[in-house]
Amino acid sequence: MNIYVLRSIVCTLLCVWSSLAFAGETSGSFGHDPFGTDAMLPPKPALRQAGAVGDPCATQSLDRPLNLLDVVNLALCNNPQTHVAWASSLVQAAQVGVSKADYLPSAALSATANHNLSGSTTGADQRNVGVTLSYLLYDFGSRAANLENARQLLASASATQDSTVQAVFLATVQAYYQAQATLAAVEAALESERAAKESFAAAEARYNAGSATPADKLQAQTAYSQATLNRITADGNLKNAQGTLANMIGLDANRSVSLAPANTAAIPNDFEGDINTLIEEARLRRPDLQAAAAQVKAAQASADAARAAGRPSISLTASADQYSNSGINSHSSLVGINLSVPIFSGYAPTYRVRAAEAQVEVKNSQLEQLRLQVALDVWTAYQHLTTATQSLRSSSDLLNSAEQSERVVLGRYKAGVGSILDVLNTQSALASARQQRVQSTLNWNISRAALAQAMGNLDASLLQTLSDAGGQKPSESTKQK
Repeated sequence: MNIYVLRSIVCTLLCVWSSLAFAGETSGSFGHDPFGTDAMLPPKPALRQAGAVGDPCATQSLDRPLNLLDVVNLALCNNPQTHVAWASSLVQAAQVGVSKADYLPSAALSATANHNLSGSTTGADQRNVGVTLSYLLYDFGSRAANLENARQLLASASATQDSTVQAVFLATVQAYYQAQATLAAVEAALESERAAKESFAAAEARYNAGSATPADKLQAQTAYSQATLNRITADGNLKNAQGTLANMIGLDANRSVSLAPANTAAIPNDFEGDINTLIEEARLRRPDLQAAAAQVKAAQASADAARAAGRPSISLTASADQYSNSGINSHSSLVGINLSVPIFSGYAPTYRVRAAEAQVEVKNSQLEQLRLQVALDVWTAYQHLTTATQSLRSSSDLLNSAEQSERVVLGRYKAGVGSILDVLNTQSALASARQQRVQSTLNWNISRAALAQAMGNLDASLLQTLSDAGGQKPSESTKQK
């Protein structure tokens, strides 16, 4: 065979291979997808509201105050944890394509060119070009088991992505309300500092008028200094909370994030719900439980594949060769059926099957453990929300009574009746009531989101009810389909 003909054949085959390998490169960021595995992927993490169009991650802006929905959407789009979960789903989708490829025939081109330099005479040229085709006809279920294993692992990765999204979702809600709570704590500390300053001014005025002792003035001044210290501490806590929130949404901690005011004026109704129904609903919806169930099916498919690996396989083979030796050309071709029967492999297949079956037991036990954990998560979140709802209502009553008491006692002291200790005690009680109100509001908002996350139902509709902070029962929002 002429060397130029050989080069032409090789170049032609390389061009064909290149066009197949890179065709459709512009259709996706990860190249050609002949088996359409991208359609099996879950959507990229982001909040998608009803009626909205376009990519929700492409419309983000930090140029305005952010509400709760804005903050959560930024976190889902930018947090590295959600990116890792989505990329893991891409990996498993590609493994599905690898398993599907086993159902197609394989072809290989081989080409060699040799020049014999031994002896005293001019050496002979030897060239060989060959094509080999192979197609697996039957393997007693090994390919099917491997494909089922890849599909179940993809389902597990998709559910794990949902679970990661829920975890980031809840962590962002917590960071958002922590920032709002620390902001409210700063405002409460400023109000307490103002009241302490007013009391100090009243004590100083009475001392100058000769109707109060130096101890009154010093006690009021001490209380004022303590209130100032509390306000400074609250300022520091606010900066830390803002840094944590910026980190959650994929920004550096030193980036400033402006938040829209949160509605915390409404008092919720008492939480009501059948705990047994909530647990059963959670077991149907929790993505981590779905991921564990898919892991069990993947382990079962892996065990089937291990059993099939020790069975015979039947393949169709075909080859064609063109051989040239010192100008003498010859060619050959063959078509045949290849039967491969494993006989003995040192008991390795036996122990592979045993290991795969044991792995099924492991995954089943992990699934049952997670089922119990889901029930505990829902029960704990339910009790926390019930307690938080009652505490929020009580903190409102406590704050109202503390404010009225402080006004009365301070007015009496300015009028020359009562002692500075009465004023300081009531102002201390009022400051404590303000802090309890802030903390109870924070606990209620977070507990509500935690119950939704425990049930696998943390979504944009819940964010809307949290932002509105209406008197709607939490059981209605946490159970939205």
